[in-house]
Amino acid sequence: MSIYQEIILHEYKNPRHYGQLSGVVATVTVQNLLCGDKLTFYARVIDGKLEEITYEGVGCAISIASASLLTDSLIGKTVDDVKKTDTEAVVRLLGVKLSPNRLKCALLPLEGVQKVIDGKKK
Repeated sequence: MSIYQEIILHEYKNPRHYGQLSGVVATVTVQNLLCGDKLTFYARVIDGKLEEITYEGVGCAISIASASLLTDSLIGKTVDDVKKTDTEAVVRLLGVKLSPNRLKCALLPLEGVQKVIDGKKK
């Protein structure tokens, strides 16, 4: 097993930023109909900066690990920086080559994060 596979399993078993966020500014749920992953994201944005973001739901090891690593990497960034986060950034965080179907699992958290940011009250 590679170090990246170990990281994915560790993040899956010990996800960071998992759970509901009280006093939420925005909430959004996304799902991958192909595999059944379904994640809800909660975000608090203050003065154009992502102060807190959490998620909960069910998903495969790739989607949960991606959500854990992605949310951890985005806390404290500006909304503009969060919106600029792309597929390559997520793949770099995971560090493994993914098949097209597994890539959809990895990108589900990015979809959720960007939607919750777009839905925030200004």
